[in-house]
Amino acid sequence: CTKAVGGVRTSRSARDGLDKSITLPPDEIFRNLENAKSFAIDIGGSLTKLAYYSTVQHKVAKVRSFDHYGKVPDDEPLYEISVQEEITARLHFVKFENAYIETCLDFIKAHLVNTETKVIKATGGGAHKFKNLIEKKLGLKVDKEDEMTCLIKGCNFVLRNIPHEAFVYVKHADPEFRFQTTHPDIFPYLLVNIGSGVSIVRVESEDQFERIGGSSIGGGTFWGLGALLTKTKRFDELLQLASKGQHTNVDMLVRDIYGGSYESFGLTGDLIASSFGKSATTDKEFTKEDMAKSLLHMISNDIGQLACLYAKLHNLSRVYFGGFFIRGHPVTMHTITYSINYFTKGEVQALFLRHEGYLGAIGTFLKGAEEDNPNQYSWGENYAGSSGLMNSSPDVHPMQRTRSGTFDMLEMDRLERQLVNLPLLQDASSYVPDTVDLTEDAMAREYWLSCFEDALDGVVKRAVASQPQLLDATERAEKFRQKYRHKLQTLRHQPFAYGSLTVRSLLDTREHCLNEFNFPDPYSKVKQRENDVALKHFQKVVRALESLSMEERQFALVKGLLAGNVFDWGAKAVSDVLETNSAFGFEEAKMRLQARPWLVDAYNDWLERLKGPPHKCALFFVDNSGIDIILGVFPFVRELLSKGTEVILASNSGPALNDVTCSELAIVTERIAAMDSVIRTALQEDKLLLVQSGSSSPCLDLSRLDKGLATVVWERKTDLVIIEGMGRAIHTNYYAALRCESLKLAVIKNAWLAERLGGRIFSVVFKYEMPPK
Repeated sequence: CTKAVGGVRTSRSARDGLDKSITLPPDEIFRNLENAKSFAIDIGGSLTKLAYYSTVQHKVAKVRSFDHYGKVPDDEPLYEISVQEEITARLHFVKFENAYIETCLDFIKAHLVNTETKVIKATGGGAHKFKNLIEKKLGLKVDKEDEMTCLIKGCNFVLRNIPHEAFVYVKHADPEFRFQTTHPDIFPYLLVNIGSGVSIVRVESEDQFERIGGSSIGGGTFWGLGALLTKTKRFDELLQLASKGQHTNVDMLVRDIYGGSYESFGLTGDLIASSFGKSATTDKEFTKEDMAKSLLHMISNDIGQLACLYAKLHNLSRVYFGGFFIRGHPVTMHTITYSINYFTKGEVQALFLRHEGYLGAIGTFLKGAEEDNPNQYSWGENYAGSSGLMNSSPDVHPMQRTRSGTFDMLEMDRLERQLVNLPLLQDASSYVPDTVDLTEDAMAREYWLSCFEDALDGVVKRAVASQPQLLDATERAEKFRQKYRHKLQTLRHQPFAYGSLTVRSLLDTREHCLNEFNFPDPYSKVKQRENDVALKHFQKVVRALESLSMEERQFALVKGLLAGNVFDWGAKAVSDVLETNSAFGFEEAKMRLQARPWLVDAYNDWLERLKGPPHKCALFFVDNSGIDIILGVFPFVRELLSKGTEVILASNSGPALNDVTCSELAIVTERIAAMDSVIRTALQEDKLLLVQSGSSSPCLDLSRLDKGLATVVWERKTDLVIIEGMGRAIHTNYYAALRCESLKLAVIKNAWLAERLGGRIFSVVFKYEMPPK
């Protein structure tokens, strides 16, 4: 008799021995295995975590300027677009129960094609137990690595590369998972690893750490004593019992001794005075559930107090908990959190890690890849290939739990450039990119999830239209639809799956899924057409502006910037108009804008500032292609240059919606320079710079920018930052505090959001901020 668990068929005997009846879908679990180059493995008491590095071949949209000699024909496009193959690096991590290890090794061996490695790095207590099996099945020599070293390396890696990695757990809250902003400098911190026993490690740097303490009373103690008390042998079943128990039936409380609180010592009546204290004085049988709960509290309180003492002794405020005792179980996270809060009076938070189960495997892989120095790169989580954090509630029967009997996956893509903080952030450690956390706002969450689901048909249609010459485009687009819809459904039930749920993460997940099915730039033809059209009107717009007085010109420039920002294919209200009315243009967009006073209106302050000395250098994060960049942004930039201000134009490194990319911007700028002496001179004198942002998102995270951009910003002594568009200035960075002047401007093209902000659709946000003195 077999049972389907998480899409994998297993036999009933799987819990007790090595299961040989699993059929694994390679495209869903061991993805891109045929291009795997090297392996690492972490085998614990019950779970195996496999890591492998692969090269991924995928489509990218490239633009190349035509070689023009003399006047460009009106009917010739601005540039050509070609879809090319590109190879990038990806890290894969797969987690599964040890019961499946033999079948998984057989599967891996059968699908290996391009691997050149002769060694597999291994760590964990099970590495010795399964050494012969691994070497026999894969034909690779097992090379063991120190478990604690691997754990620390893995922890450093996720803290450095995954922004919403750490969270606090708040029972009965909505949501229970509260994600924390990772400090730019992740060191020092305390890692409390709760396995069979407890190890407490102070981590000072990438390679400097020390085990400063520990305890023999840990997860093994809970498991062992729990088995003796309840006759229950499985760890998950013990937690299930504990989740249903009432520890006050077994534990002696302060009020049981004193009849209430012991006020002179500040002890409340419901505080545990003696774990299992009632079992010595009460002549009755205790339930398994109550004993399991009492035992869990006893061990968690002991570990919590020990962690607090070491944190205080070493003056550390960041304390991360991991190990199989934690493993995402709400009941253990709650008891640890309660203990830490009690003993530190809320001064120290118990922090847990979203990818805690992968730390050993990640660290083992990094040890094996040291000669390639993976830490010289930045890495990003690929949402399309990652399972995300799942609810591990023991209230569900263990064999039906999400994490018991399924395969969890994590994928990390190597990014082309190293990402760093914008040096102009007022306080990088407190910077939060996103304006609204949808995990905490149920009404907003439901609206945006429905909004993205409703938009799916349009995205699929656009994806197919972008590749008319490819016969399989429709089939791939349908696969994209299924995958992204599944992600949205997952996020309805598990909004914390990929960290804090935000409009940005929903957009990024969609982009990841489009790339997964080789739709690298669905709006490439749209952008090309709109750039061509807008360029024909550039000189006319400039001449009209030059005929105005100074104050009239400044307002016209701002109005043009806002009107250009209307042309956003990511906003349904706009895309519907653009799809049905080809005559909708720059002047029509101006007429749609809200009349002053705007929803947020600091224009008078900006105008007054322009009467003073010019800015030294302005950093401008641009948004859309076409009318936005050409008729809105460039006239504004031209004015800044005319006043003597240098300008850095920061655009996306990769495509997202109809946002202009760095390669497209270079061609557009070259064409504008050919017809405008101000732009041409600024380029020649190095006063106008085009720099990629490091992002491929419609939103903007100022803590993950291309290092080259950050360097230029610092060297040029930038004193003005301009952020344009709903994605970059409203959904993100609306509250971002900078150490210089800033302009944040956008047109609200979503009726629901406009109403929430107290306005109407096409309301204007023009936010000018001075740095604190």
